[in-house]
Amino acid sequence: MDLSIKSARKEFDGFPALHDVSLDIRSGELIALLGPSGSGKTTLLRLIAGLERPTEGAVFFGEEDASSRSVQERNVGFVFQHYALFRHMTVADNIGFGLKVRPGSSRPPKEEIRRRASELLDLIQLSGLENRYPSQLSGGQRQRVALARALAIEPKVLLLDEPFGALDAQVRRELRRWLREIHDRTGHTTVFVTHDQEEALELADRVVVMSQGRIEQVGSADDVYDQPNSPFVYGFIGDSSVLPVQVENGQLWLQDRSIGITARNVADGAAKLYFRPHDIELLDGCGGCIAGTVAASRRVAGTRRVELEVGGARERVEIELPIEHTAGANGRIAFRPKRWKVFSEREQTASTPTTEDPRIGGFDERELMLATTL
Repeated sequence: MDLSIKSARKEFDGFPALHDVSLDIRSGELIALLGPSGSGKTTLLRLIAGLERPTEGAVFFGEEDASSRSVQERNVGFVFQHYALFRHMTVADNIGFGLKVRPGSSRPPKEEIRRRASELLDLIQLSGLENRYPSQLSGGQRQRVALARALAIEPKVLLLDEPFGALDAQVRRELRRWLREIHDRTGHTTVFVTHDQEEALELADRVVVMSQGRIEQVGSADDVYDQPNSPFVYGFIGDSSVLPVQVENGQLWLQDRSIGITARNVADGAAKLYFRPHDIELLDGCGGCIAGTVAASRRVAGTRRVELEVGGARERVEIELPIEHTAGANGRIAFRPKRWKVFSEREQTASTPTTEDPRIGGFDERELMLATTL
């Protein structure tokens, strides 16, 4: 099922939570809505779900304008952060719940519901646990059951709201791989909300980076990581170091010294240089480079993170060095970024995120369960 959001705007008591958002999602695609609190990602998911209606614009399921359709009419499946399983029901009954409560004309026979639940238990690798209750399952198992319940109704679109947020790091990593495998086997159009960039980059076909109720960038994991198109995306996706610089005739200056970097498409004046801490080359000395004094050094997994004071100790940046590098305190290191991007002061100001309006909440599991079963 293709899904399209056309120039959607959403206001809450005059407060704009989404500004003219447009997004086309291809059938069978797995899309991540990624951003900090207040970026508008949950509001956008609620518009897709039918829990909110756009103040302006429309939501299309295929060629059909679904903006005025209810949650049930849209036939969407949901997976929540906190599972929302019925504690008094067995695993099999939880999975078949959405089918059992359908109106009589569309409700499958009991045998068909049991068969469907059994198939899904095989799919989620929990065969043999159909008679257990949620309290007898681990967090990861509960989330698998929640996904099976969402898939049981054969949804047009599958929506996941921070699906792994309540789980510990190791279980999250395992379930990410598992969810990707399930998606590839079932082929549902899937949209999930997350603030975890690692989760989004690992799982999604495309990542939608959001800020201030707008879409900042849409692209593959490689696109948004290697070619960020704004200061916000550069700072939000992955680690980055930032230096205030001056642009003069296409050359970058740090205070009164050229750092050997050319930026011909940036207007003269104040700007900021962005680069990844790991994406640098060390230099023995240079007439044009970035040089600084080691202020701190720490081990991070198999590398060493070094904090440098540069520009007469007015600024600090982080760089990543091989673990065997002897980065002693007060030592001098010269380097140059291998890949970088320069944004003017005007571009930097435009990407400063705002805070979330307190009236905008996430998904309420009870609200959704009621909406999908009436």
